Amino acid sequence: MNIISTIVPIFIIIFLGLFAKRKGFITPDFLNQGNRLVYYIAIPAMIFSAISKASLNTQMNLKVIMITLVSLLSISAIAFGTARFLKMARSSKGTFIQCSFHGNLGYIGLAVAFYYLGDSGFVKAAIIAGFVMILQNILAVIVLQYHSKSNADPPNMFDTLKKTMVNPVILSAIAGILFSLSNATMPLILDRALDILKGLALPLALLIIGASLSFEKLKPRFLNITVSSFLKVIVAPAIGFVLFKFFSVHPKDYLPGLIILSSPTATLTYIMAKEIGGDPDFAVAAISICTIISGLTYGVWLSIG
Repeated sequence: MNIISTIVPIFIIIFLGLFAKRKGFITPDFLNQGNRLVYYIAIPAMIFSAISKASLNTQMNLKVIMITLVSLLSISAIAFGTARFLKMARSSKGTFIQCSFHGNLGYIGLAVAFYYLGDSGFVKAAIIAGFVMILQNILAVIVLQYHSKSNADPPNMFDTLKKTMVNPVILSAIAGILFSLSNATMPLILDRALDILKGLALPLALLIIGASLSFEKLKPRFLNITVSSFLKVIVAPAIGFVLFKFFSVHPKDYLPGLIILSSPTATLTYIMAKEIGGDPDFAVAAISICTIISGLTYGVWLSIG
């Protein structure tokens, strides 16, 4: 029952966002500005507030972080091999691979962690997400650049790392960790301001995800998108689940990592595909289908985990 009461409300809000867009309540301009508000202010405020109050000695599990990162590398390699057997344009292969490992952590993964695991689980998931975001952004640039139409220059790893580290979600996680380690006391005024902002974060994020869904580009790419979604929300968490069990990690410790690995394809894949010579249409369709499928697969993984 806890799984149903977690997943169903999240997807009700997502579909409400889709409905609101089709009725004209959410315009393209509002969608763009709302996305910036969530991405740069609300979600980072929520992550900083949660981590800064956490006891990192008990809530940062290096074994879980490492297994989650190994699982991410593994699914990236599997997707790379799978792309070689599928008949796609070169740029579509890069986007296929990216969509198979690049998860929507900030908007959906952390929402599931918060509503299913509570504050303590959310902190663990946010810490893991910080490390995963760094790795998946670097991998995405490398994969897209390698498969780009021009492929004139190899990816600059220094620039990639620099751009990744200024990601607001990563910065807020690092700031929260440093604040927690300092044992400083949060000023009451700042604490209450953060409480107001974090109340805005997840509802608006889920509405924006729903308003971003689009299925017009699906038909000519149905098979490849289905395979990509299968790799993202079935194979990736399955790898993590097997490794967590193999190394005898307790469910209460690995569930945040499993939730992160189970997240659907990130909306950022569209932006990156557009900027680095990928296939934006493939990314839009993959985001939409994978997000919908994750409503079922999250239920499966949470019940198994």
